[in-house]
Amino acid sequence: MLTDPAALAATLPVGPAMALSVVLFGALAALCWHDLRDFRLPDALTLPLIALGLIAAGWQAGGFPVGAVVGAVVGYGSFAAIGWAYFRRRGIDGLGLGDAKLLAAAGAWLGWAALPLVVLGAALPALVFALVTRRDTARRIAFGPWLCASFAVLWLAQLAGLGFSS
Repeated sequence: MLTDPAALAATLPVGPAMALSVVLFGALAALCWHDLRDFRLPDALTLPLIALGLIAAGWQAGGFPVGAVVGAVVGYGSFAAIGWAYFRRRGIDGLGLGDAKLLAAAGAWLGWAALPLVVLGAALPALVFALVTRRDTARRIAFGPWLCASFAVLWLAQLAGLGFSS
């Protein structure tokens, strides 16, 4: 079940998947910390995460990773478009390009088919958090940590064979 990430992690075989997972989780933890502290997701972490996801997907596919490339492009493009539209409408940033790059990384690692689940798995708990803490619309919420958590759970689910293919 997706409710116990530790149990899912225990199913990982020692080898390349484990090594990739360690790097991924380290990067996601650092991204969470940066976003909570500064409301920024630095390119120094997001861009290498995209590149590593594409490389890993190519290695797994044994060739050109079409699903990963489509996932990265759609992930970035969708959040960049939403952020642009929000800025045009309200005149303030609501969804930054760091979030778009993080979703691009999720698309590279998980494939395009996982993107709706990544967004849903981040948006629902973020919305509940905002409602429970009674956040008004003027107060910002770092969305990166919610994306990171959803990304991590779906990565573990995919490795455990509970995933999706793209």
